[in-house]
Amino acid sequence: MDFLEAHKTVKSFPGGESLRFLMAMSGTAAQLGIFLRAAAAKRDRSALPRMLPFNTLSQTLFTVPVPGETEVFLLLPWDFVPEADWRSGVPAAGITPADARARAESIWNQLKSRPDARFFFLPAPLPPLFSDPTQDASLARWITGLACSIDARLLPAEAFSLGNYLLSGCPVAGAWMGHLAEQIIGSLACHRPEPCKVLVTDLDDTMWGGVVAEEGLEGIHFSPEGIGYRHFLYQTLLSKLRREGALLAAVTRNDPDVALAPLRGNHMVLSEADFVCVLASYHPKSAQIGEIARRLDLGLDSFVFVDDNPVELAEVSAQLPQIHSLAFPSRDDALPALFSRLSQLFARSVLTAEDRDRTDLYRRRLAGVAPSNGQGADLTEFLGGLRMKLIIHDRTQGNRARALQLINKTNQFNLNGLRLRDEEIARAIEAGGRLYGASLEDRTGSHGEIMSCLLMPDGTIESWVMSCRVFQRRAEYAFLSWLGATDTPPQALRFSPTERNLPLQEFLKDPAFASTGNGLVRIDAARFSRTHANDLSLFTVDAPRAHS
Repeated sequence: MDFLEAHKTVKSFPGGESLRFLMAMSGTAAQLGIFLRAAAAKRDRSALPRMLPFNTLSQTLFTVPVPGETEVFLLLPWDFVPEADWRSGVPAAGITPADARARAESIWNQLKSRPDARFFFLPAPLPPLFSDPTQDASLARWITGLACSIDARLLPAEAFSLGNYLLSGCPVAGAWMGHLAEQIIGSLACHRPEPCKVLVTDLDDTMWGGVVAEEGLEGIHFSPEGIGYRHFLYQTLLSKLRREGALLAAVTRNDPDVALAPLRGNHMVLSEADFVCVLASYHPKSAQIGEIARRLDLGLDSFVFVDDNPVELAEVSAQLPQIHSLAFPSRDDALPALFSRLSQLFARSVLTAEDRDRTDLYRRRLAGVAPSNGQGADLTEFLGGLRMKLIIHDRTQGNRARALQLINKTNQFNLNGLRLRDEEIARAIEAGGRLYGASLEDRTGSHGEIMSCLLMPDGTIESWVMSCRVFQRRAEYAFLSWLGATDTPPQALRFSPTERNLPLQEFLKDPAFASTGNGLVRIDAARFSRTHANDLSLFTVDAPRAHS
């Protein structure tokens, strides 16, 4: 849950039963407020946290708890040993390991006297306190042990941000605010929350590395080596969760035969039989998940959704805020945090024979489920916040290798399925045609060159393809709006339906297009540009000068 999602959740929440608690930490907890309220709203509760003034946690331990107010303590190493606080600098006066442990034990005894409190411990690194670094490491481990002995929930070390702590006084990394808030609210709602029941996962770049529709079975990665390693590890975790009673499902923007091929190859840890269902279509993922929940007769608050694409996560979160939506990381180092979160969400204290057989039971219930055609969430506000930049490349001259590659491997957003040779493109250009490419960037980084368009001398778009990696971002609407506003706007498209270009067929339902019945689709470029001005406004367009 990021700040945007938290803000939307709080804004749309009508209110519920009050949840009063003290949020105690030695830093400032103000930044956590919106996330705490959002996490509570997902449970139909109105969070009313009382925040301690900055750096007053130790004084609070000498006061009597307020009746009716549950205490939540987010503890850091310097709550036990004040000299370890980074904001105070490395202490000038010496401190011995014995002194440090004595002070820590004193705080520990005070914390133990508050048995009704909820404790969380963030194992932030210590500044150098002793002349021997091994003593610093020993003290850090000992403090962590003290925290665990009072049943404190241990947070990952990467949840600490020294930069944020020094700048704002809040020690929690921005990316971890939502995770921490959900754990805190979960601990208040019940000591041991009910485990989630269904894990819905994306496939491309999540279950395996790569896009199977574009790169084929031989081009995706899921082996315990190289770039496939984290996907292999993810599958092993899902396999463990399934054996422990979790139901696995998958949703993907793809054709069913293409999506299921890797799961039917018997080369991966998981196979189709491990899933209660795999829904593959081009409808919004929120609609697919909603249909799974309806068929399973399970509440959405028992669902967890994992996807690598922030746009898909935003769509599901906006439409189905009850669901836990988690990002599959692009870096190996972030994988342990995801595994920890999933393990917590699906934790079970008792495992029964029914748990082990649950997948087969629900597969029979879901037999024949069809993809929903429901509508998804309006992502306009979210997409605007991505600060997207569409970079148009004139590939008429120079290197056109990537444009040619896209034309010859893209299936889903593909105007007609034509595969072109380089010499065919060269002849079209020599006759006066133009070849365009487009790259996409946003605040998360570059998505590379994602589009290719061959415009013939008579104004007919002969070939137009876009990578499915950027579905839902409205890049196709922005590009055609830009092209329609140039001095040489397109007059028609050479369209042919294929088994896999349903996204392109949906695109051509726009009123600005009119089929002539002979394979050509006329374009009212001015109408299209007017209709989709808002789509174009989502992007900063960096384009070559228009050609007359």
